[in-house]
Amino acid sequence: MISVTAKKLAGILEAELVNEQEVTVTGSAETDSRLVSEGSIFFAKPGEHADGHDFVADAKARGAVVAVVEHRVDVDIVQLVVANTVDALGVLASWLTGELKASGKLKVVGITGSNGKTTTKNMLSSILSQVGNTIAPIESFNNRVGAPISILRADLSTEFLIVEMGAEGLGSIAYLAKMAQPDIGVILKVGMAHAGEFGGIDVTARIKGELAEALGSEARLVLNADDSMVAAMTDRTKASVKWFGTSSESDYWASGISLSTIGTSFVLQWPDGEQSNVQLAILGEHHVMNALAAAAVSHGLGASKQQIVGALEAMELAERWRMQRQVRPDGVTIINDSYNASPDSMKAALQTLAQLGRMGSRTVAVLGEMAELGEYSRHEHDSIGRLVVRLNIDQLVVVGDGAKLIHMGASQEGSWDGESQFFPSIAEALEYLRGILADGDTVLVKSSKSANLRFLGDDLMEVAK
Repeated sequence: MISVTAKKLAGILEAELVNEQEVTVTGSAETDSRLVSEGSIFFAKPGEHADGHDFVADAKARGAVVAVVEHRVDVDIVQLVVANTVDALGVLASWLTGELKASGKLKVVGITGSNGKTTTKNMLSSILSQVGNTIAPIESFNNRVGAPISILRADLSTEFLIVEMGAEGLGSIAYLAKMAQPDIGVILKVGMAHAGEFGGIDVTARIKGELAEALGSEARLVLNADDSMVAAMTDRTKASVKWFGTSSESDYWASGISLSTIGTSFVLQWPDGEQSNVQLAILGEHHVMNALAAAAVSHGLGASKQQIVGALEAMELAERWRMQRQVRPDGVTIINDSYNASPDSMKAALQTLAQLGRMGSRTVAVLGEMAELGEYSRHEHDSIGRLVVRLNIDQLVVVGDGAKLIHMGASQEGSWDGESQFFPSIAEALEYLRGILADGDTVLVKSSKSANLRFLGDDLMEVAK
């Protein structure tokens, strides 16, 4: 955040200024009072379980100098009264982006897609950080609250701002794109994530394509050539297009993709015909596409081939709970990929597990519910269970009532006889798994965040006494 006075903020936000004093915001913008530091501006966001207005005093005690509120509060702090604090947060982020871009130094990258946003964001951040001062979201700060919080971390020294854009319905990506004003847009994939919530995959494609529509003729759009719904978005943009994929028709493409116990390797084919061997420490062939997208964007922003390859290879982990591979002292490998799950990401993770099994490991899939599938939930959970059987996974453990159809699908596939186990609770599943795991086993733990299997994956790292 750049330094800005309370009076100027009132003008930017069209807010009523209460308890006017000559104060200047020099710190971060926060909606959580626990994260406030000296010079911060605190946005008192009403929430489902807590109201930020109840924490204005705490924010002041921690160093906040201005509070943005929807009604006056009885706290001796400069207050900016607005109709909606979340909307005001977005207005401020949009203003800051415009100010920094006017300086002529800032380049903004917007990333969206049903899968791979966070991994691609982290890869891109690792690369661009070698080129210039880079700001990227922490975790998955990608909605109408998280994205502006991330944007407001930028200042006059920022050269690259990466904005992850999560979909929350029609108009949501357009809203974030208007706020971030990307110079480069990246659309990774259109999949079944949120399909039930949005009303189908075609609606998901419409939402993701809002990023393409937001870009002007001076911008660049980086598209996944392997996804037909993404490829069709060329008709929805004025921007110039760069392609990534697994075909030589793409500008940046991968050949020789190979999975091993130490990660994923491929040959990165550059637009000029040169090649680079890349050894990712991250498991999963699907992460090759994320690496290609990051390479395409960063190469266009001035990163050298050596910087790109070096940064990709140096990444030991996409992010916690995303294909996080750990080996226990007793030789059991745990792959914890439970931060998020959709049918597409579930299939990709299971295919990775199956490939590892063909290298001699006994494979165990521990699966939980895939959330936000709506009317597609029954079919998609059943299909995943059947896929586990067809991939010859050795053991399936299904956890939670929301995922029971995975167990039923596997049990009805016909080629299995008791290899699938269902447990209503995490505690029961943990007890069972601790009794069966042995040296050489590879265990995949995968579910949506709401199923909480990521903590089961953490617990499995502790060897049973």
